[in-house]
Amino acid sequence: MAAQPFPVSEIVASRRPHRRDAARNYDALLAAAREAFAENGAEASLEDIARRAGVGIGTLYRNFPTRRHLFESVYADEVNALCRVAEDVAAQEPWQALTSWLRRFVDYTVTKRAIREALNDESEIFLACRDSMYQAGGPLFERAQVAGEARGDMTFDDLLRMVAGITATNFPDDAQRDRVLAIALDGVRTAR
Repeated sequence: MAAQPFPVSEIVASRRPHRRDAARNYDALLAAAREAFAENGAEASLEDIARRAGVGIGTLYRNFPTRRHLFESVYADEVNALCRVAEDVAAQEPWQALTSWLRRFVDYTVTKRAIREALNDESEIFLACRDSMYQAGGPLFERAQVAGEARGDMTFDDLLRMVAGITATNFPDDAQRDRVLAIALDGVRTAR
């Protein structure tokens, strides 16, 4: 899979500061926000996010003037990372590449759940992220289908909805979630 420009990559690049110290603070804020949203949902405290990042609240607002801007930036950064994973695993065997990408998709859904309620499905950011995710993961699924390793009677959208449905369930631990996901993927796989 040749590196391709994903719509979300341009959004992420345009928002990230160029100065090294400012970029470090921006990255720390994104990481802290991702963690806070996963733990506390969309209502996570901005003051807590700044504290976790080791910066003042003014630095947070300088980078993310509104809560929505922070949500969009975290969401876009997560989808951009998901797109990079697709490129990283593309050289693996088809089924391994697909399941490697899906494991990262599962991690992404944790952040998405917390932010989803704050973003409109029709927003420019959301649409660019969705398009990028399908451009990144879709070819991995199609490759697994062509190799005869994934069912031919389902679409990539079917697969994502199935995995997202599984991850929307609260599990007592990651091991059970991973086990249930493996059971579901056994129903997708045709070759053993």
